Amino acid sequence: MAATSRRFLDPALLSRLGGMELRVRTVVEGMLAGLHRSPYRGLSSEFSEYREYQPGDEPGRIDWKVFARSDRYYIKEFEDETNLSAHIVLDASASMGFGSHTLTKWQYGGLLAASLAYVLQQQGDAFGLMVLDETIRVETQSKSTRGHLINVIGEMERTAPSRGTRLAPALHRVAARIKRKGLVVLVSDLLDDPAEVIPALRHLQFGGNEVVVIQVLDPVELHFEFDGPMVFVDPESKQETIALASQVKQQYLGAINGFLGMYTEEMGKCNILYNVADTSKPLDRALFSFLTRNR
Repeated sequence: MAATSRRFLDPALLSRLGGMELRVRTVVEGMLAGLHRSPYRGLSSEFSEYREYQPGDEPGRIDWKVFARSDRYYIKEFEDETNLSAHIVLDASASMGFGSHTLTKWQYGGLLAASLAYVLQQQGDAFGLMVLDETIRVETQSKSTRGHLINVIGEMERTAPSRGTRLAPALHRVAARIKRKGLVVLVSDLLDDPAEVIPALRHLQFGGNEVVVIQVLDPVELHFEFDGPMVFVDPESKQETIALASQVKQQYLGAINGFLGMYTEEMGKCNILYNVADTSKPLDRALFSFLTRNR
């Protein structure tokens, strides 16, 4: 990947761009530089919507009846019933609102989720979005159209992290709603009991679904970048804890490493693709792992 492409994946630069759609397009176009793409659009399945003709489209797909009425060229879009069906699950619990750098975990995770949706749409794959905290807050149908991508991005922009974390019960609800075998991508900080979350992830695998987990964490959560006396506030319970950072740092680092190690071990046993994404780092690692998982 060219250095200029990688530069635009940097969170600090992305935070200066305009709307979420522009950020997503910048991320994906930078990520796909140098990667081979094979976009596929189904033409023999259910009609979904119209879009304006663009240079490079096949003239045979122009709807001439619409042209006769509007004097404009439109292409029929179809839902592909043979391609991948993907379900993007995004954690919107209050802990995702934390951020010590340019992007919060919610903003970073949203960019990852929306970027994956963009890639899926470009490939002609159907995808749906579920946003959850203690329960499922947002749920969309699975489609592969450009209009659906815009709606999904809009849902992310209109949602903010709130309420507590009950990740495992929410994931069980997600698993019960998935009717068609496909890909499930979970973007979350996973700040819940692994002993409860892992069985819920196994439930997502039921029926042959492939599960990908991207754990989004802030660098201070990973490295405990604090000094001196501190007041730590739980964003969900609002409970306050006063501590001298130097006295609790090693204990904390041992706990977080054990926490991540448990997830790594258990997801390895379940054959779940698992990555930890540091919100201060470029987005390419998690995206690259996703895009190349079957290569």
